[in-house]
Amino acid sequence: MPVSKLEYNLIHRACVGDILTRAAWRFPERVAVKDGDVSLTFKELNERANRLGDALLNLGLAHQDRVGIMSLNSWEFLVSYFACAKAGFVAVPINLGLKGPEITYCLKDAQAKALIVDAMFAQMITPVLKELEDIEHIIWYGAEQPMSDGGNIFNRLLKEGDPAEVEQVVEDRDIVQLLYTSGTTSHPKGVLTSHVAVTITSLSSALTLKLDEKDTVLAVLPLFHCAQLNAITLPALLVGATTILQKSFDAKQVSVALERERVTMTALLPMMYAALQAESTAQKRDFSSMRLAIYAMAPMPRTRIKEIQDLFPNANILLGSGQTELTPPTTFQRPHHQWVKAASWGAATPSVQIGIMDDEGNLLPRGETGEIVYRSPQAMEGYLNLPGPTEETFKHGWLHSGDVGYIDEEGVVWFTDRKKDMIKTGGENVASIEVERRLMEHPAVQEAAVVGLPHPRWGEAVTGVVILKPDQSANEEELIAFCKETLAGFKVPKRIEVVTEFPRTGTGKIRKHRLREQLKDLYTQEIPNR
Repeated sequence: MPVSKLEYNLIHRACVGDILTRAAWRFPERVAVKDGDVSLTFKELNERANRLGDALLNLGLAHQDRVGIMSLNSWEFLVSYFACAKAGFVAVPINLGLKGPEITYCLKDAQAKALIVDAMFAQMITPVLKELEDIEHIIWYGAEQPMSDGGNIFNRLLKEGDPAEVEQVVEDRDIVQLLYTSGTTSHPKGVLTSHVAVTITSLSSALTLKLDEKDTVLAVLPLFHCAQLNAITLPALLVGATTILQKSFDAKQVSVALERERVTMTALLPMMYAALQAESTAQKRDFSSMRLAIYAMAPMPRTRIKEIQDLFPNANILLGSGQTELTPPTTFQRPHHQWVKAASWGAATPSVQIGIMDDEGNLLPRGETGEIVYRSPQAMEGYLNLPGPTEETFKHGWLHSGDVGYIDEEGVVWFTDRKKDMIKTGGENVASIEVERRLMEHPAVQEAAVVGLPHPRWGEAVTGVVILKPDQSANEEELIAFCKETLAGFKVPKRIEVVTEFPRTGTGKIRKHRLREQLKDLYTQEIPNR
């Protein structure tokens, strides 16, 4: 009897669902996930994913149909994601930092056929359901059930579904996830990512982070973002490590979990590490189990890294970078560069090739500055419904990042700025990140953003916006004087605004275009001489 297409596919494919299948095969009784009071072994997590995948197929969903997921970090999120991967559907995790119209846009653009949603978001999603003509099935879970919907449909599907392995033909370049970019300048773009891209990323990350089954990983950043999902959680599950889920960031709860669970690795944003340092009880806890504290978004000054090192004496404090279009991480700092090249992005991860390109498509030698471009099996398949931007991103045979930087003699990538965030002032180019880094070296500054604002004399004026640390103070004159100590005169901010919060995306990125809009009239009344 000839081998069937399904049998052939099962033997050699790169399917993200098989990450969980194989981990359950190898480590059936090991704890995979802890979510509050719920603790699931790899066998239990895998069986729940199989049950849901089978139930979704029985509802009539077809190959590559898109399934929205609205959930905080939870075991239900992971079960939903793996159910989609196993059954050949496309998971569409929704950024919970978006507003109703933005969520509607993403689900309509995706043409989602089903939506799995925690009932705690009923008030957010119910008013817009009538606009989502493509959605055929709403699958609620959680304690707060909409009364008209008959209760916990998610749990009912888990009971009805078959726990045996879901076996469907899944091709390597089939889409496994559709993540929407942060939308810092316009509507979010839907990034189509294949099974092979996520599988390669998981393997590359596990190797880069030196993960194994003895690790315990604290998941604080949201799973609806590629950094936590693809760069950390899936690699941890792949090798049999235990993942501790946190619904959201709370400094005290995180410090308790780090000590109680003997966590070996976590990833936080710089502002989260600052809050953790400020949490008084954290200073008294035993964090000796921590071997790796990852941070994201942007390099931190050495002084800030030293403060985190004091909190985690046995850990390397390393930056990982990437973007949704290239399934991060694409670069990661090496431990021996932790102090000597702390301001860098680090070197390329094993499956990524990085080049620097000029505007004509020529690759530049090491040391020269241009656009950072990539080649890797981690690359997206393209943007959903956007052939023009996809073609622009893929021109010259490389994936264009929109980031500016250079590569040094050791192959370490140094990020200069986003192309759109470079400030042109008085004929000079100023990298906003350089000024931000200097501001964050001030002992009173917790976070900093630097933008260029319209100015009648300079064209654009370098302008700083800062959030101060709790119980710290600093005025504009003091901060400007601090910048003048090390920065060239044209790089020194003309003005510095102190604020209590930044406009942010759902993943914590500062929306610089919002800052520029809010402060656009700052210089209309005067032409400063400084």
